Amino acid sequence: MSGHSKWAGIKHKKAIIDAKRGKVFTKIIREITVAAREGGGNPENNARLRKAMEDARNANMPQDNMKKALQRGTGEIPGVMYEEVSYEGYGPGGVAVIVEGTTDNRNRTASEIRKVFSSHGGNMGESGCVAWMFTQRGYIGVEKSKSDEEKLMSLALENGADDFRTEDEDLYEIFTAPADLEGVKQAFVKAGVPMVSAEVSMQPQTYIKLTGKDAEHMLTLMDDFEAHDDVKNVYANFDISEKEMEAIEAGKK
Repeated sequence: MSGHSKWAGIKHKKAIIDAKRGKVFTKIIREITVAAREGGGNPENNARLRKAMEDARNANMPQDNMKKALQRGTGEIPGVMYEEVSYEGYGPGGVAVIVEGTTDNRNRTASEIRKVFSSHGGNMGESGCVAWMFTQRGYIGVEKSKSDEEKLMSLALENGADDFRTEDEDLYEIFTAPADLEGVKQAFVKAGVPMVSAEVSMQPQTYIKLTGKDAEHMLTLMDDFEAHDDVKNVYANFDISEKEMEAIEAGKK
């Protein structure tokens, strides 16, 4: 279970559950607001806003919620002003972790993120302490059961992808330069290819293999970060085997 690919799949499944509980709305509303403030309120000219609104529709967010978030971002109506934040640190076993988020209280969020790190055998470090271990890339995950490998590979490479991987048990993984992600994504949409994930993310250059308690604590750490209202994305360079994952899940039952 490599740090990004499998976690992307887990996040997708979690998002469906969270959406039913309304938990995911808070994060999407913030993202729409920040995206509109930074890049304008027209999704046709603002890829980040377009992605946020797609996420809102996929989560079945009411149109009124989306509209108000957009208007707060453009300044048409008053609202809380959020700023983007980023934290870096180490998880169990020395795993490198990057946490990205939005907040209306930088001091509160920093304190809470620091506490999450320390609660699971990790520690928050200085800015830049682990970022050098990651490279920004476009990433798309497609379930193997829902697409033909050869056709998908041809479609991806013809539309700007620079890497196509099959090592993951469940997903085909497509990588692009950040600027080329949208072109590949739109080609997949046009061809009717269902995507588990499509985003610009921080890809680890190397991975740290975890087993036993370190693996268990790492997954709990990721869960706690994902559950935090101020957290938007979490990236980490852990590698946990499928067998280890099954054992951890069995132990929770």
